[in-house]
Amino acid sequence: MNVIIKDLGLLINAMLIATPPLLLAALGSCFSERSGVVNIGIEGMMTIGAFIGAVAAYYSGNGWLGFFCGGLAGAAFGVLHAVACVTFGADQTISGTAINFIAPGLAVFLCKAMFENSSLDTASKLPKMFNGVFPAGSFGYNVLSTYSAAYLSFVVVLVVWFVFYKTRFGMRLRAVGEHPQACETLGINVFRIRYGAVLFSGMMAGLAGSFVSM
Repeated sequence: MNVIIKDLGLLINAMLIATPPLLLAALGSCFSERSGVVNIGIEGMMTIGAFIGAVAAYYSGNGWLGFFCGGLAGAAFGVLHAVACVTFGADQTISGTAINFIAPGLAVFLCKAMFENSSLDTASKLPKMFNGVFPAGSFGYNVLSTYSAAYLSFVVVLVVWFVFYKTRFGMRLRAVGEHPQACETLGINVFRIRYGAVLFSGMMAGLAGSFVSM
């Protein structure tokens, strides 16, 4: 019985490590899609977020700072996507594909330029909850002594649901994605809402990438 409980704890631990990056990126993508802008550049934004997050943590010695810097890096590429698609009306699929090429290439170039003869192995990783409270290998250790950001990602799910369906902004966001012309006649700034949604999408993808690297 103890073996079964221990194996269950290991399974939950693997889920808590593998799920947050996918969950954060998917939540960001939902925001962009709801506003009427397809963002298939999520992978590229995750890659640049992973690199910038690791570099920021490496130089600052703060895992949380690196985590949020990765989100800002993803948001920066979200700006590029928003400018191309919202402002200039470029094809959303082509813009996202371009980001998927540019961001990983930039990350590899900067990594080689900055750390050619050394490894980017930072000890400043994201903190773990209840670290040292439970004995190593126990069910409580595997389930509860994991990265705080993992649990934060599940909280974000509830926040996003609340924003979508319980706030005025969420109602406007969904309306902009479905009937942008009707929203403009009501005085809703379609460009501003779409910009915000795409930027948030990039930020979430960057956070997802930085979680992976740290």
